[in-house]
Amino acid sequence: MSDLGDTEGGAFAPKKRPPRQARTGTTSTGARKAGSKSNRSRAREFALQALYQHLVGGNDAAAIDAFTRDLSGFHKADSAHYDALVHGCIEGAAQLDALIEPHLDRKLAEVSPIEHAVMWIGAYEFQHCLDVPWRVVINECIELAKEFGGTDGHKWVNGALGNLAPQLRAAEVAADRGAAPAPPQGSQHPQD
Repeated sequence: MSDLGDTEGGAFAPKKRPPRQARTGTTSTGARKAGSKSNRSRAREFALQALYQHLVGGNDAAAIDAFTRDLSGFHKADSAHYDALVHGCIEGAAQLDALIEPHLDRKLAEVSPIEHAVMWIGAYEFQHCLDVPWRVVINECIELAKEFGGTDGHKWVNGALGNLAPQLRAAEVAADRGAAPAPPQGSQHPQD
Protein backbone atom coordinates (compact mmCIF):
# COMPACT_ATOMS: atom_id res chain seq x y z
CA MET A 1 0.00 0.00 0.00
CA SER A 2 1.36 3.42 -0.89
CA ASP A 3 1.36 6.46 1.32
CA LEU A 4 0.78 8.57 -1.76
CA GLY A 5 -2.66 9.86 -2.44
CA ASP A 6 -4.82 12.54 -3.91
CA THR A 7 -3.96 15.64 -1.87
CA GLU A 8 -3.29 19.29 -2.56
CA GLY A 9 -0.06 18.59 -4.41
CA GLY A 10 -1.64 16.38 -7.04
CA ALA A 11 -2.63 12.78 -7.52
CA PHE A 12 0.65 11.39 -6.30
CA ALA A 13 1.73 13.84 -3.61
CA PRO A 14 2.63 12.21 -0.24
CA LYS A 15 -0.16 12.13 2.34
CA LYS A 16 0.42 14.26 5.38
CA ARG A 17 0.58 12.28 8.59
CA PRO A 18 -1.10 13.54 11.70
CA PRO A 19 1.30 14.85 14.33
CA ARG A 20 2.55 12.27 16.80
CA GLN A 21 0.80 12.22 20.11
CA ALA A 22 2.95 12.83 23.14
CA ARG A 23 3.41 9.69 25.19
CA THR A 24 2.35 10.07 28.75
CA GLY A 25 2.02 7.63 31.59
CA THR A 26 -1.79 7.70 31.55
CA THR A 27 -4.57 6.07 29.58
CA SER A 28 -7.52 7.91 28.05
CA THR A 29 -9.42 7.53 31.35
CA GLY A 30 -6.61 9.14 33.31
CA ALA A 31 -5.37 5.91 34.90
CA ARG A 32 -1.67 5.07 34.81
CA LYS A 33 -0.37 2.83 32.04
CA ALA A 34 1.00 -0.55 33.07
CA GLY A 35 4.59 0.36 32.19
CA SER A 36 4.62 3.26 34.62
CA LYS A 37 3.38 1.32 37.64
CA SER A 38 5.51 0.41 40.62
CA ASN A 39 5.59 -3.11 42.03
CA ARG A 40 3.50 -1.88 44.98
CA SER A 41 0.89 -0.40 42.64
CA ARG A 42 0.72 -3.76 40.87
CA ALA A 43 0.34 -5.48 44.25
CA ARG A 44 -2.64 -3.23 45.00
CA GLU A 45 -4.23 -4.15 41.66
CA PHE A 46 -3.90 -7.87 42.33
CA ALA A 47 -5.12 -7.37 45.90
CA LEU A 48 -8.14 -5.50 44.55
CA GLN A 49 -8.96 -8.44 42.27
CA ALA A 50 -8.61 -10.86 45.16
CA LEU A 51 -10.73 -8.74 47.52
CA TYR A 52 -13.38 -8.42 44.82
CA GLN A 53 -13.54 -12.22 44.61
CA HIS A 54 -13.94 -12.37 48.37
CA LEU A 55 -16.68 -9.71 48.48
CA VAL A 56 -18.68 -11.02 45.50
CA GLY A 57 -18.13 -14.76 45.75
CA GLY A 58 -17.34 -15.18 49.42
CA ASN A 59 -14.35 -17.25 48.35
CA ASP A 60 -11.80 -18.46 50.88
CA ALA A 61 -8.65 -16.31 51.21
CA ALA A 62 -6.29 -19.24 50.53
CA ALA A 63 -8.13 -20.24 47.34
CA ILE A 64 -8.23 -16.62 46.14
CA ASP A 65 -4.54 -16.23 46.91
CA ALA A 66 -3.58 -19.36 44.95
CA PHE A 67 -5.68 -18.25 41.97
CA THR A 68 -4.34 -14.67 41.96
CA ARG A 69 -0.68 -15.72 42.17
CA ASP A 70 -1.16 -17.64 38.90
CA LEU A 71 -2.39 -14.58 37.01
CA SER A 72 -0.24 -13.10 34.27
CA GLY A 73 2.04 -10.36 35.55
CA PHE A 74 1.87 -11.29 39.24
CA HIS A 75 5.65 -11.79 39.27
CA LYS A 76 6.02 -8.01 38.77
CA ALA A 77 4.03 -7.24 41.93
CA ASP A 78 5.39 -6.76 45.45
CA SER A 79 4.16 -10.08 46.82
CA ALA A 80 4.75 -9.14 50.48
CA HIS A 81 2.57 -6.04 50.11
CA TYR A 82 -0.06 -8.07 48.24
CA ASP A 83 -0.09 -10.66 51.07
CA ALA A 84 -0.47 -7.97 53.73
CA LEU A 85 -3.34 -6.30 51.87
CA VAL A 86 -5.32 -9.41 50.99
CA HIS A 87 -4.99 -11.28 54.26
CA GLY A 88 -5.11 -8.14 56.40
CA CYS A 89 -8.27 -6.82 54.72
CA ILE A 90 -10.08 -10.16 54.80
CA GLU A 91 -9.16 -10.85 58.43
CA GLY A 92 -9.98 -7.29 59.51
CA ALA A 93 -13.05 -6.80 57.28
CA ALA A 94 -15.48 -5.99 60.10
CA GLN A 95 -13.10 -3.51 61.72
CA LEU A 96 -12.33 -1.85 58.35
CA ASP A 97 -16.06 -1.60 57.56
CA ALA A 98 -16.65 0.03 60.96
CA LEU A 99 -13.99 2.65 60.16
CA ILE A 100 -15.27 3.35 56.65
CA GLU A 101 -19.05 3.38 57.11
CA PRO A 102 -19.32 6.64 59.10
CA HIS A 103 -17.70 8.45 56.16
CA LEU A 104 -20.25 7.24 53.61
CA ASP A 105 -23.49 8.80 52.47
CA ARG A 106 -25.12 5.37 52.11
CA LYS A 107 -25.02 1.93 53.67
CA LEU A 108 -21.92 -0.13 52.91
CA ALA A 109 -24.15 -2.85 51.41
CA GLU A 110 -25.09 -0.35 48.67
CA VAL A 111 -21.46 0.33 47.72
CA SER A 112 -19.99 -1.31 44.63
CA PRO A 113 -17.67 -4.22 45.53
CA ILE A 114 -14.84 -2.47 43.66
CA GLU A 115 -15.12 0.76 45.64
CA HIS A 116 -15.64 -1.27 48.83
CA ALA A 117 -12.41 -3.21 48.23
CA VAL A 118 -10.52 -0.03 47.29
CA MET A 119 -11.61 1.61 50.55
CA TRP A 120 -10.51 -1.51 52.47
CA ILE A 121 -7.08 -1.16 50.87
CA GLY A 122 -6.92 2.52 51.78
CA ALA A 123 -8.05 2.04 55.38
CA TYR A 124 -5.70 -0.91 55.84
CA GLU A 125 -2.72 1.05 54.49
CA PHE A 126 -3.56 4.04 56.69
CA GLN A 127 -3.38 1.76 59.71
CA HIS A 128 -0.63 -0.71 58.87
CA CYS A 129 1.60 0.70 56.11
CA LEU A 130 3.00 3.74 57.85
CA ASP A 131 5.89 3.91 55.36
CA VAL A 132 3.35 4.93 52.69
CA PRO A 133 2.41 8.62 53.08
CA TRP A 134 -1.30 9.28 53.55
CA ARG A 135 -1.52 11.28 50.32
CA VAL A 136 0.05 8.38 48.41
CA VAL A 137 -2.48 5.97 49.91
CA ILE A 138 -5.34 8.17 48.70
CA ASN A 139 -3.77 8.71 45.27
CA GLU A 140 -3.18 4.98 44.77
CA CYS A 141 -6.78 4.23 45.74
CA ILE A 142 -8.06 6.90 43.36
CA GLU A 143 -6.01 5.29 40.58
CA LEU A 144 -7.50 1.88 41.37
CA ALA A 145 -11.02 3.30 41.34
CA LYS A 146 -10.38 5.11 38.05
CA GLU A 147 -9.08 1.98 36.39
CA PHE A 148 -11.49 -0.63 37.78
CA GLY A 149 -14.45 1.21 39.31
CA GLY A 150 -17.48 3.05 38.06
CA THR A 151 -17.41 6.34 36.17
CA ASP A 152 -17.21 8.66 39.18
CA GLY A 153 -16.24 6.05 41.77
CA HIS A 154 -12.81 7.62 42.20
CA LYS A 155 -14.37 10.89 43.40
CA TRP A 156 -16.41 9.04 45.97
CA VAL A 157 -13.39 6.98 47.17
CA ASN A 158 -11.37 10.21 47.41
CA GLY A 159 -14.01 11.82 49.62
CA ALA A 160 -14.40 8.86 51.96
CA LEU A 161 -10.66 8.24 52.37
CA GLY A 162 -9.97 11.97 52.59
CA ASN A 163 -12.30 12.10 55.59
CA LEU A 164 -10.82 8.94 57.11
CA ALA A 165 -7.18 10.04 56.84
CA PRO A 166 -7.29 12.64 59.64
CA GLN A 167 -8.80 10.03 61.94
CA LEU A 168 -6.15 7.36 61.26
CA ARG A 169 -3.13 9.56 60.49
CA ALA A 170 -3.92 12.70 62.49
CA ALA A 171 -0.33 13.88 63.11
CA GLU A 172 0.81 13.23 59.54
CA VAL A 173 -2.23 14.96 57.98
CA ALA A 174 -1.88 17.92 60.35
CA ALA A 175 1.84 18.25 59.60
CA ASP A 176 1.13 18.21 55.87
CA ARG A 177 -1.56 20.82 56.25
CA GLY A 178 0.56 22.95 58.60
CA ALA A 179 -1.81 22.76 61.55
CA ALA A 180 -1.90 21.18 64.98
CA PRO A 181 -3.38 17.67 65.03
CA ALA A 182 -7.09 17.51 65.67
CA PRO A 183 -8.04 16.21 69.12
CA PRO A 184 -9.38 12.65 69.23
CA GLN A 185 -13.12 12.41 68.67
CA GLY A 186 -15.09 12.89 71.87
CA SER A 187 -12.39 14.89 73.63
CA GLN A 188 -12.66 18.50 74.69
CA HIS A 189 -10.49 21.32 73.40
CA PRO A 190 -8.34 22.86 76.19
CA GLN A 191 -10.09 26.21 75.78
CA ASP A 192 -13.59 24.66 76.18
